[in-house]
Amino acid sequence: MPITFANPYRGTGLALDAPMPCDDASGVAALLRRCPAHAETPLLALSAVAKAAGVAEVYAKDERERMGLGSFKALGAAHAIAREAAAAGGDIATALSGCTYVTASAGNHGLSVAAGAALFGAQAVVYLSKTVPAAFAERLKDKGARVVIEGDDYEASMTAAAQAAKENGWTLLSDSSWPGYMDLPYRVMEGYLMLAEETVAQMPAPPTHILLQAGVGGLAAAAAALFRAKWAELPHIIVVEPDAAPALVESVKNGRVVDTTGPVSAMGRLDCKTPSMIALNGLSRDADTFATITEDEAAQGITALAAMGVATSPSGGAGLAALLAGLELGPDARVLAILSEGPADD
Repeated sequence: MPITFANPYRGTGLALDAPMPCDDASGVAALLRRCPAHAETPLLALSAVAKAAGVAEVYAKDERERMGLGSFKALGAAHAIAREAAAAGGDIATALSGCTYVTASAGNHGLSVAAGAALFGAQAVVYLSKTVPAAFAERLKDKGARVVIEGDDYEASMTAAAQAAKENGWTLLSDSSWPGYMDLPYRVMEGYLMLAEETVAQMPAPPTHILLQAGVGGLAAAAAALFRAKWAELPHIIVVEPDAAPALVESVKNGRVVDTTGPVSAMGRLDCKTPSMIALNGLSRDADTFATITEDEAAQGITALAAMGVATSPSGGAGLAALLAGLELGPDARVLAILSEGPADD
């Protein structure tokens, strides 16, 4: 059964020296209207999952085909780059010619950087740790990115990417944030608001519970901010992390940003040992509960979901896996979760 922790800062937050996440999707929507690849993703009603979990209803926002990139990340870095291209003016296709964006990625963030850079004439360099599957590196290369393998984990590859940015005059585009580095991560998180905005319009009634899986916390914090703006106090928001990377819950427990340690998780996209400051700021205000799940719980949940026709990865289905692992929400619960990506490539 997942281990849960009630957020003592709910409603006020930790008041870190960082902005709160944006909760207004109008700017993102305006940019996406100009993008031919953009299309609304579906909301699935998962009756078999609801029955297995002993709750009334389960809905899942299905991001597995978002903009042809296979995950919600398509909305993030590409949006941040589009903002810079729009500000540069001129021919949009070449607005960022001569610019290079560098990032580290545990998964699909790198694809979004590569796709966004290509759209506006820029170059992309993506640092991957040694734990990222080789198939993912090939996908990045297919999108035009230069791939560098460095470091034993995400944090090490991010350090290498930041150093490369400094040495080469490149723009670092991370989906995390830390002291002195806030602007671009804020824009990345703002892009994720589009999926939450769509979800609000698609839900037949507001949910009683929302399950949001988290790595550095960008998606969870952006979605939680918009859901609070639209649905106020009604939903009970639960943030789900791997127990191998409990960066958000440990930070909330300690009242500050905490660097955690742990083994490599099969929930690779969530295997981030340090939270984003912006995300932590928002989730300490908006989340009701933090929960951690084990590797076995994630694996069993993904197997069960696949048997019910819902194919995803341990990262993409971590919220639903936590539900199937025994989160007790009550028989009348109407649950919303996010299928954040398709099955893993490895």
